[in-house]
Amino acid sequence: MSKKIDLLIHQCKKGNKKAQLHLYDTYSQAMFSVACRYLNNDDAIEAMHEGFLKAFLNINTYTKTYSFGAWLKRIVINQCIDELKRKRLETISIENNSLEIVDEDDWKFDEQISKEEILKTIEKLPIKYQLVVKLYLIEGYDHAEISEILSIEVKTSRTQLRRGKLQLRELLKAYLNEARY
Repeated sequence: MSKKIDLLIHQCKKGNKKAQLHLYDTYSQAMFSVACRYLNNDDAIEAMHEGFLKAFLNINTYTKTYSFGAWLKRIVINQCIDELKRKRLETISIENNSLEIVDEDDWKFDEQISKEEILKTIEKLPIKYQLVVKLYLIEGYDHAEISEILSIEVKTSRTQLRRGKLQLRELLKAYLNEARY
């Protein structure tokens, strides 16, 4: 498949519209799923389309440093975040606040809670925590990448992750307590 994708990318760089359509067909479902993690369906479709448009307009900048899917995913995520910012999302810098060390690898939750319930609960977090938790936990970005994507300080990313994780744990505890009664 990699050689096929490489050929399609080469053809896209020459302006081949059929190759663009083939890449779109290959990656659209995955990119829509990524966009839905950040936006509602209508906005996710729009962000995904804008992401593809940006990718095709900038295809000459693509290098094999990353897989094409990873490169495209980054564009789509950035497009989603731009859309959220257009909707007046404000991430507040907390440079003056004291910071606590967070164990970023400790994401263990009660085994009674399903993955789907955890993902639904993440949606209940304040948007600034939700974005950092999604970028870190689901997308696998590190704090330097998150700070670049969201235009925040690395220490702000770390703190928002810690606070998001703490709120997520509390929301999940409340969910378990409700489920028992």
